[in-house]
Amino acid sequence: MNNLSDKFGKDANAKRLADNALRDKKVLSGMLDGLLSEKKTKNDHCGEVKYNCLKALWILGEENPEALYPEWDFFVKLFDDNNAYLRFLAVHVIANLTEVDTKNKFEKTFNMYYSLLKDKSTIVPARVAGNSGKIAKANPKLQTEITSRLLNIDKVLKSKQKDLVGGYAIEAFSEYFEESEDKDMITEFVKKQLKSKSPRTRKKAKEFLEKWEK
Repeated sequence: MNNLSDKFGKDANAKRLADNALRDKKVLSGMLDGLLSEKKTKNDHCGEVKYNCLKALWILGEENPEALYPEWDFFVKLFDDNNAYLRFLAVHVIANLTEVDTKNKFEKTFNMYYSLLKDKSTIVPARVAGNSGKIAKANPKLQTEITSRLLNIDKVLKSKQKDLVGGYAIEAFSEYFEESEDKDMITEFVKKQLKSKSPRTRKKAKEFLEKWEK
């Protein structure tokens, strides 16, 4: 743990780590190890290491997804991790990787990915929904199925979850609405969100309808 702490602990800079990982595969490998590190003594810095590696991998996935594409299976395995923040990172990274998915890996990952709309946390379903616009743009032939999963959030989420996640679904719909074949169903869903208990979701619904409803 000491070696990980020295490289990725308290004083580590996430952006610098991400840049270094592009140049050195050992740094990337260390970041993946650090993400899975567990606290062994009260004095180790596991939490700091985990957090810094998470931030660096988030940046790397956003800015240089091709660097993480070979690690696709690593992030898919995180879908089952007990740590909600690691599941949160995994769904975000995989969404970014769909933009460089030359081997069409997401088609096999689709059901696992969208099963996380049922996640017991709120942050994970919100991230799944929010990333869906990016995924739909990268995979046009999956748009109808993606739309179907998002339209069903009322059936799979608890009330507090669905009020919040609905706003992220609206953001995703807006990204590919113009090319969608399911405009009527999407619009109907968005109109229902005008009565959401979430102020953010109500605002997103209003903005969507002002932009797209003719």
